[in-house]
Amino acid sequence: MNPVNVLRPGAGLLLKLTDMAQQKKNKTENAGARSPLPSFRKRYDEAEANREKLIARLSNLSTVAAQHPGYRRAQKLLNDAFRQNSLTQRVAILQAAAWLIDVLEQVTLSI
Repeated sequence: MNPVNVLRPGAGLLLKLTDMAQQKKNKTENAGARSPLPSFRKRYDEAEANREKLIARLSNLSTVAAQHPGYRRAQKLLNDAFRQNSLTQRVAILQAAAWLIDVLEQVTLSI
């Protein structure tokens, strides 16, 4: 894509014009280089598998951790909030639940 320099008479301005057809062609060539997202079903199944792993981690915590308010919040994240949101938001919910479970594990280790 080679810009063309244009000098406007009387104005003393130098404008650079780009061939838009060439620019559009370059964009379509580059778009094919991106890797496509996995299918919806695959992403859905991965989110469900991650949820099951986090539920197992949560249930393996001690009884001391089960009395912590964060334990109930992690359960709400993995059940109610997870089910009520879209697939994209579910990934963020799983990250938040994983962080909360990490914190609970650290808290129960220090007790």
